[in-house]
Amino acid sequence: MTTINGEVADGFEPVGEAFAANFDQHGDVGAAVCVYRDGRPVVDLWGGIADPDTGRPWERDTLQLVYSATKGATATAAHLLAQRGALDLDAPVAKYWPEFAANGKAEIPVRWLLSHQAGLVALDQPVPLAEALAWQPMAAALAAQRPVWTPGTAHGYHGRTWGWLVGEVIRRVSGRTPGRFFADEIAGPLGLDFFIGLPASERARVSRMAYQQPEVDFTTVPPESIPEELRELVAAWRDPNSFSNRAFAVTDPAEIDFNSLEVQAAELPASNGIGTARGLARMYASLIGEVDGVRLLTPETLASATKEQASGADQVMVALSRFSSGYMLPTETNPMTGPNAFGHTGRGGSLGFADPEHGIAFGYAMNHIIGGPDDVRATSLVDAVRRSLG
Repeated sequence: MTTINGEVADGFEPVGEAFAANFDQHGDVGAAVCVYRDGRPVVDLWGGIADPDTGRPWERDTLQLVYSATKGATATAAHLLAQRGALDLDAPVAKYWPEFAANGKAEIPVRWLLSHQAGLVALDQPVPLAEALAWQPMAAALAAQRPVWTPGTAHGYHGRTWGWLVGEVIRRVSGRTPGRFFADEIAGPLGLDFFIGLPASERARVSRMAYQQPEVDFTTVPPESIPEELRELVAAWRDPNSFSNRAFAVTDPAEIDFNSLEVQAAELPASNGIGTARGLARMYASLIGEVDGVRLLTPETLASATKEQASGADQVMVALSRFSSGYMLPTETNPMTGPNAFGHTGRGGSLGFADPEHGIAFGYAMNHIIGGPDDVRATSLVDAVRRSLG
């Protein structure tokens, strides 16, 4: 039995039970979950092992890389700039980033970057990883790149490029890197333990990720053995020229070691945010109401930020997806706690979201990267929140 630490308010006991079951039945190694309701924490739990190699325990302040759940934090930074009148999401990107106008991109609005409609999921020539981590070479490559579909006519998950695209707009508008802007204007006022670009002083608190290989590798089994509902997706995985593969091959090498010091210290606003589940939940709570006197977005800004911009067939994920301007919206496979919720998942199961209808904000972070349809950890926790709400 894994020792679970933390607190659960009356009425939210199902979340504690689901969290314990994730360790006992669903493969969690080290993890944390936090739920806010109406601006106050009602669940704050952690447990397990932070480093499977050494056995270091997961502590209250253990930090975890949350992959694409970072996008919700970066989107929040963009909306904060829009709220202040410094950024017009419907203005052309080139207004703020003139070099971006190259190769037919002069009219692409900022909102299409946020909502995955710009057609810039891939690069004709991948950027060496060291140069991508240095920022400017990747921004320059994306400014020069021709879209792979006519912008605004389709959407597809910009898994890696999204961070440099949106982040460069934030940098041009604010004069600060996206990680610095987030630290100054969001993490600082709220007291969040969350970083985009990890300071060296925080390195010792970071958990080490472990990766689970899928039991079945669908890319190697005969096509007739693949369930019909998965055949289109598997065909995309098998095609090295598909958007599904090219979207995650924009660096050379394509594989990025997110456990490495160099990667964690760089700013990758799409994918290398490092923080606590508490930090995620607290940020989302501040989007829908006050948290200790701080509210980040006004109701008017929030309504604009969470309005659906793209839905339907995703050109990269080869599945149905829904996006607002930077946030994922509920789907059948990720219902969150209601139709008005918004947030973002991360590779392997991490999740942050808010639900203004129920006053709920949620954060889950873990170091055992499983992913795929068999990973029910985040779903079971969200189901438990729904049960707690009755």
